[in-house]
Amino acid sequence: MAELTLTPKELPTVPLEVEITPNLVAGKSIEDIKKMKILKGNREKELGEFFDVKGNSADDPANIKIIINGNVDRVKYIGSGMSAGEIIIKGNAGMHTGDDMKGGKITIEGNCADFCAMEIKGGEFEVKGSAGNYLGAAKRGTWRGSSKGKIMVHGNCGVEAGSWLRGKTIVIHIKGNAGALLGTHMHLGTIIVDGDVDPRVGGEMSGGKIIINGKLSEILPSFSYVGEVNEIELSETEKITGNYLKFEGDFANISPKSKKKGEIYLNKEKNQSLIPK
Repeated sequence: MAELTLTPKELPTVPLEVEITPNLVAGKSIEDIKKMKILKGNREKELGEFFDVKGNSADDPANIKIIINGNVDRVKYIGSGMSAGEIIIKGNAGMHTGDDMKGGKITIEGNCADFCAMEIKGGEFEVKGSAGNYLGAAKRGTWRGSSKGKIMVHGNCGVEAGSWLRGKTIVIHIKGNAGALLGTHMHLGTIIVDGDVDPRVGGEMSGGKIIINGKLSEILPSFSYVGEVNEIELSETEKITGNYLKFEGDFANISPKSKKKGEIYLNKEKNQSLIPK
């Protein structure tokens, strides 16, 4: 696999917009890549003004690995729209990293900012640190959220992660804690949180599954308690086993007679206080 390394020079206070992907560098020479147009505020600049560029490219984006060697938390849109190949960010990543992904893999070894991996349609997005707000969510003003792919965060995430999820095969897995309004407006998909979760989970859900292995601070009153379950089916080949409390809803958004309901599963041991009396 061809490796292309970008090392940031001194980055400006004004955020840069650098929509670099394996797709966009495929077939280009190093000199051509240095001359790629980026934005500093509303002014066009060249990539090489802010990054040292070394290595080589390839004709097929699937055979390209882009390594960004340092913090780029003031750089937006890295990996936006990528469909193949790999990007590794050895530091923190800025807003809109991985938006509209269709394939390939992005790995962030630090944290990522708000509005990352929004409306993805495939690929893998992994954050070794923590993520900001609106991870994997729909963009503002739209209702078409992420539909395919996998998002993994080893730390915590902020508010409104996974809002408007709409595909059977989209999975968001948060290994730490999650902020409020997790999975609002979900239609399909799966969200798994290993840690604790703040209030307002699943507001206006009409489908999909939210699985919380930690403690949920409260359950919305528009969710109905179904009972205890020992197995959760994620797909035809994958299941989660354990002692869970199952809730269905959101009945503030759907009819109680609807065949399609959102499902929330809570770790039984840690959420005894949420069982209706």
